[in-house]
Amino acid sequence: MAKHIQAVRGMNDILPQQTPLWRFLEQQVMNTFDAYGFEEVRMPIVEKTELFKRVIGEVTDIVEKEMYTFDDRNGDSLSLRPEGTAGCVRAAIESGIIHNQIQRLWYKGPMFRHERPQKGRYRQFHQIGVECFGIATPDVDAELIIMTARLWRSLGLQGLQLQINSLGSSEARAAYREKLVAYFSQYQDQLDEDSQRRLHTNPLRILDSKNPAMAELNASAPKLLDHLDDESKADFAQLCAILDAAGIQYVVNPRLVRGLDYYNKTVFEWVTDQLGAQGTVCAGGRFDGLVAQLGGRDTPAIGFAMGIERLVALIEDANTATVDYNPHAYMVVAADDGIAAAMQLAEQLRDAVPGLRLRLNCGGGGFKAQFKRADKSGAQLALVLGEDELKRREVAIKDLRSQAEQCNVGFDALPEYLRSTLGL
Repeated sequence: MAKHIQAVRGMNDILPQQTPLWRFLEQQVMNTFDAYGFEEVRMPIVEKTELFKRVIGEVTDIVEKEMYTFDDRNGDSLSLRPEGTAGCVRAAIESGIIHNQIQRLWYKGPMFRHERPQKGRYRQFHQIGVECFGIATPDVDAELIIMTARLWRSLGLQGLQLQINSLGSSEARAAYREKLVAYFSQYQDQLDEDSQRRLHTNPLRILDSKNPAMAELNASAPKLLDHLDDESKADFAQLCAILDAAGIQYVVNPRLVRGLDYYNKTVFEWVTDQLGAQGTVCAGGRFDGLVAQLGGRDTPAIGFAMGIERLVALIEDANTATVDYNPHAYMVVAADDGIAAAMQLAEQLRDAVPGLRLRLNCGGGGFKAQFKRADKSGAQLALVLGEDELKRREVAIKDLRSQAEQCNVGFDALPEYLRSTLGL
């Protein structure tokens, strides 16, 4: 017998015992984003490689080492998307929906990076992203943060810490970058390999180093907040004031940066210590320069992304979500040649009781075998349709999760009985 083919390393199946938590998370996300007037957009998982080179940068680990890139039959270089912002901005420009318009968009789906699989980070991973176009003022920055805080409450998550910072304008950041290079150049022999490589290409990323040996050096580095332009200072102060008024606790982290030039002003992250080294659950920031960089008109924009796998892991650890997608009822067909009548009744019940999850026994089997399937399904009720019940147009109902006495209910009264008993 041939050996069975296994899934690609780092690309995992999400099985029926796991999907209820995913569905719970996705439903809470949809409810929350709907409440704030955000609209869903769905983009292709494959884009032209050039898109990611222009957005992420050609000389980055993501583009050089982690993207799944291939030539299609026309010879075009295509890539599986490693993140969602690039495709969302491309779609917004191409469709013209952000020209002199405000758009609040969100998306979800798989992303792909060839990196070392670890808890909460896989080669195929799933993200939820939000991008808001056309608003330059910091009130929308605050609203996005407040919206994520509401989402954490709806998911039953506690202990997430909000970190915020401002990157200022591109001009202020360029001047700060020179000061940073001058500072780190004095201690070049103390820089780790990554920091030495970044010193003249991307010095702000040195501040984001996870190497404990760099902590003291980074703590003494010039702080970007001390070198902001006046407009960015005012915007950051307004952001903090709105968060204070909303009761959102936060920490100003001067080492919270982004390495790409189109990012400016507000950046934020929600972090946790419950997922090991991969502590960021949600990361966002303003990217006012990206639309123009991709060929559109100058358009203010801000967004964030969150990893579904990490959020699901946090929900599992918190054990606060009550998620039940088992059938409400399982129909046992004990009558000879009764499957057609049972199927007709099941359809009538699904029509009459919205939200009813009813599983009909298919594949035959004796009375005992069918009850065993009913119990294993997790259903609360067994609806038994035998010869006598069919003649009397009624169903025998047994509660599989309690010692309640079995009862018989007529076909006409059955929808109301189910609504009342199941709370539908």
